[in-house]
Amino acid sequence: MISVSQLSVSFGAIHALTGVSFDAANGKITAILGANGAGKTTLLRTITGLEEAASGDITLDGESLLKKRTEDIARAGVGHVPEGRGVIAEFTVLENLRLGSLAAKVNFQEGIAEQFELFPVLGERRHQHAATLSGGERQMLAMARALIAKPTVLLLDEPSLGLAPLVTAEMMATISELCAKQNLTVLLVEQNAKSALKVAHDAVVLHLGKVVASASAQEVAGDERLRQYYLGLAEQ
Repeated sequence: MISVSQLSVSFGAIHALTGVSFDAANGKITAILGANGAGKTTLLRTITGLEEAASGDITLDGESLLKKRTEDIARAGVGHVPEGRGVIAEFTVLENLRLGSLAAKVNFQEGIAEQFELFPVLGERRHQHAATLSGGERQMLAMARALIAKPTVLLLDEPSLGLAPLVTAEMMATISELCAKQNLTVLLVEQNAKSALKVAHDAVVLHLGKVVASASAQEVAGDERLRQYYLGLAEQ
């Protein structure tokens, strides 16, 4: 379980996160929702040690992640798929996956076999440079690169960004399947609140760096005030 407790992050005079608290349970998808500037990406980057917390704590199964190096957080089982996918365009699919395996003691051949079973198109493109892949294929590669290290926690930052609706639906189905089969703790940052709430078990809504709601995904989806003022969703 990932537990975030009274987490605050500041960039000079700007308070990106203020007193953020919630729990993300094992084997469940927790959607992190909110408009641009709500603090969603900052939250994930702080969990992985890329940003420094001003106060509060983040624990993984009771052990604090704060003050740990990013590589040590990755080795502890936290996989991060950043916004914009972040694959190395000049590297082949296999080279990108090898990078992901370096963070953990995994058998590379077994690891790529598992990822090619999960994402068959990557197996077909294994010797192609990432620059030649479609947007959906790059997103698959970014996810596979994180998953090859066998994380227990998966942080996904806007996985549907720039993808066609059909590809988005397939991506969300894959995330849901992964969570169930591998008992992953998934934090899903999404501006596409409708898609995220369909697959999530729980949801946290951020507004200007503060938690305005933390409940089951069903409760959040059914709250008209949240839908209208914070999620930009029309009436059901």
